[in-house]
Amino acid sequence: MTEKLFTRLSEAPIVPLVQSNDPEEAVAVSKALLGGGLQVLEVVLRTEAAFDCLNAITNAFPKALVGAGTVLSAKHAEQAIEAGAKFIVSPGLNEGVVAMAKKHDLPILPGIATATELQTAWNMGLRTVKFFPAGLAGGPKMLKALSSVFRDVRFMPTGGVNAENLMDYLDIPAVVACGGSWLTPMEAIQKRDFQAIEELSRQALNIQNREK
Repeated sequence: MTEKLFTRLSEAPIVPLVQSNDPEEAVAVSKALLGGGLQVLEVVLRTEAAFDCLNAITNAFPKALVGAGTVLSAKHAEQAIEAGAKFIVSPGLNEGVVAMAKKHDLPILPGIATATELQTAWNMGLRTVKFFPAGLAGGPKMLKALSSVFRDVRFMPTGGVNAENLMDYLDIPAVVACGGSWLTPMEAIQKRDFQAIEELSRQALNIQNREK
């Protein structure tokens, strides 16, 4: 699964965050994102119906790579896996979450913001992490510094990434993908303007493709 995930990310290195309290809405948002050309989705566990949304999306789009984000505990990870998550993303580094993902042989991207956290992750055998919150934790300059020391680690910066600074991150060789919520603006979702979300996805991919 890990190889499949990174193959998809090499083709479309942008991971949108899907947040909803309504499974039907979550499916509609996901359909728009996939329609725009994105191949990997992260459903964040920030609402009461998050697991239902995750399950609805994985059932609606079985060929898509759909993971769970904002996974805070081993129990969260287990529930997400039961709901169909194909990878796990956490805002921080937690041994229980990492162990649960490894138990099920799923990719795990724990959040790190400092060299100490990254060194801890490295010594746990992890070689791909989430850099979060990217904008507040030093942005591209911090990532360049970390990747110069941890030369075999790949990063997914999330938090403060947008269309304007996307390539500042993707131009760093150690960055495998960028995550973010700018592709799923709440205003568009509330208006059920899913076409706008599809267009934002397409524009993000066009930015990345133009810079290749």
